[in-house]
Amino acid sequence: MLVDRARIFVKAGDGGNGSASFRREKYVPRGGPDGGDGGRGGEVRLRVNPSLTSLLAFKYSSHFKAENGGSGGKRLRHGKSGKPLTVEVPPGTVVWNDETGELLADLTDPDETVGVARSGRGGLGNTHFKSSTRQAPRIAELGEPGEELWLRLELRLIADIGLVGMPNAGKSTLLAAASAAKPKIADYPFTTLEPNLGVVELGGPGGQAFVLADIPGLIEGAASGSGLGHEFLRHVVRTKVLIHVLDASGGLEGRDPLNDFRVINAELRLFDPGLFEKPILVALNKIDLAEARDDLDRLRDSLSRQGFAVYPISAATGQGVVDLMNAVGAALRELAEQAARPQEKPQERRRYTMGNIDERAWEVSREAANQFRVTGVGIERFTKMTNFAFADAVERYQRVLESSGIERELKRQGVRAGDVVHIATHDLIWGEQDEEGEVIPEAEEFDAAAETDDEEEGWDDDENGS
Repeated sequence: MLVDRARIFVKAGDGGNGSASFRREKYVPRGGPDGGDGGRGGEVRLRVNPSLTSLLAFKYSSHFKAENGGSGGKRLRHGKSGKPLTVEVPPGTVVWNDETGELLADLTDPDETVGVARSGRGGLGNTHFKSSTRQAPRIAELGEPGEELWLRLELRLIADIGLVGMPNAGKSTLLAAASAAKPKIADYPFTTLEPNLGVVELGGPGGQAFVLADIPGLIEGAASGSGLGHEFLRHVVRTKVLIHVLDASGGLEGRDPLNDFRVINAELRLFDPGLFEKPILVALNKIDLAEARDDLDRLRDSLSRQGFAVYPISAATGQGVVDLMNAVGAALRELAEQAARPQEKPQERRRYTMGNIDERAWEVSREAANQFRVTGVGIERFTKMTNFAFADAVERYQRVLESSGIERELKRQGVRAGDVVHIATHDLIWGEQDEEGEVIPEAEEFDAAAETDDEEEGWDDDENGS
């Protein structure tokens, strides 16, 4: 069974916590801070395994989590970095952020690898916070949580040739006649409900070989999702050559093959106009039937005038199939020669990554009379990594709010003592609090820290501990 869609959850490893320890040795009563940094968590990666042909495995296992980083220790011992987690996918897998719809990667080459969930930084130990005015800093960072998200995976088959056409035009029969594939064949529409692949070898074993894909029958409105249009059309995108299979007999309904040809071409154009940049061969099928032979000259003349190469065949008896496959082989060889010629501009790899993000950018919004929210990559990360159990850490956090301009913007929007400020996963009560946790009246409201370090602090101090 071909499973060509899946939804998976990935979670990168959290960074390890930094240590707030002090050197304690005989005859060294004031040894100073010696807390090590936490280790970085492991990232989650996707890697192409050419032996895989389906996303079936993700139907049974859909949650993936990388290893967390180890915590720092005393004597400047850094935590161990977490092992990355590699998830294998078949070639042709397209990766989307399921929540935002952002295209993250288009994986086609063997062993091609892309990181999809960024690991968390390790928290800094207290050695990083020692200064001329703070000799014994009781502060250490928490590890940064690893990125987590839901991914949508779509498999687009990688085949050299795509067979397209109306239901019951004879595509599956042609696949069976040209290759060793054994698709389901019957004399009624929509026999094929999933793409089938077959390998064609010209001249027998050792000759030119290519992969032929039988794309299930399309109908009018397929590009907008009618029938199973979107399920099938995306498999056509990666093919190099298209064979448009027409039932030259008109079928039991007596349809006009030329009208079928126009309908399918219109759907292909609506889905992706670039499909018509590929070579397209037309197979007039079922010429073993009298109805097809009687209409053959009209069909061949009309299609030839439109610039299409036409090949009368009978997939059921094998008549003309070898000539058609030889023409396909020639088209593939010509494409290979064109690809080998020097290009004026190097072709870009189809690869998508997250755009550059200004980590110092932030935004303040008022959600209710006494509710505010601060958003921004940097300030949210800094909040998650702040251990509010340390008084020194709270003072550092206050200084960052002031130096970044966030405090000033909150006051401009009317924040008052006792209001709630939401930042990342924390709900912070605005204003100084006494020892019992009560907010101090407005006159003594939350202010900049009393002491000033030698260096200006910010939420992107450095990359240490990762």
